[in-house]
Amino acid sequence: MQGGNLRIVEIAEVVKESPSIWTIRYRDPSPSKPGQFVMVWVPGVDEVPMSLSYTGDEKGITFRPIGETTRALSELSAGDRIGVRGIYGNSFTRTGGEVLVVGGGTGIASVIAAVEPFVSDGKVHAALGARSREELFFEDRVISAGAELHISTDDGSKGHKGFITDVVRRLLGSGWIAQVIACGPEKMLYNTALIAREFGVPGQYSVERYMKCGIGVCDACSLDGRLVCRDGPVFDGDFLLGSEDFGRFRLSPNGTRIPV
Repeated sequence: MQGGNLRIVEIAEVVKESPSIWTIRYRDPSPSKPGQFVMVWVPGVDEVPMSLSYTGDEKGITFRPIGETTRALSELSAGDRIGVRGIYGNSFTRTGGEVLVVGGGTGIASVIAAVEPFVSDGKVHAALGARSREELFFEDRVISAGAELHISTDDGSKGHKGFITDVVRRLLGSGWIAQVIACGPEKMLYNTALIAREFGVPGQYSVERYMKCGIGVCDACSLDGRLVCRDGPVFDGDFLLGSEDFGRFRLSPNGTRIPV
């Protein structure tokens, strides 16, 4: 964990990546790694956790407006100011061999930052999944990085028609993949981890849980005795597949255990 104090930063750029996905870029030289996150504060509204979709000196957060805070973020413009707290959490690490990077929906935002640095150490396959071609984003970053791009859409409007886990199974079946990293809907992550275990391929998975503090105090993001904000958000497949809650239950904002 680095840079825990709140910093007020100026928005450098707002990009609409798709009809429902926005990216906000801002300058912040705090050291960060792929998979880590920040707590983003919109003055007068609230604070939310956001994975970093860009990790350089000009950082970025990429999101779908689904609540009051993210809707407020989507209405901001270059020159507006937001608060940023963090960098928090652990990160994706490359262990060698060919890597399969899997992103589903807004989970693409978390894994995309790993594609570019990982390519410098060997071949990377990037499998991106969305409901339709209109909801895909960051394909250009995958291609520019030199990774091999694989697309899946639920409606078949681009790439494979069906779930991204179909693509995962095909690629792991090739026998070339030595490591999986992934982020996306929890059911997708759970099934990806199951397939990876079937093929004997280790994986690192970025897990989303409701967070209030981001620093391990409130216990809202508890997952089988671990805190996603402090011990994650990246966990290995063995831990997650042995979890009683992963892929099954999460805590609601009021602490109630609810189905995923």
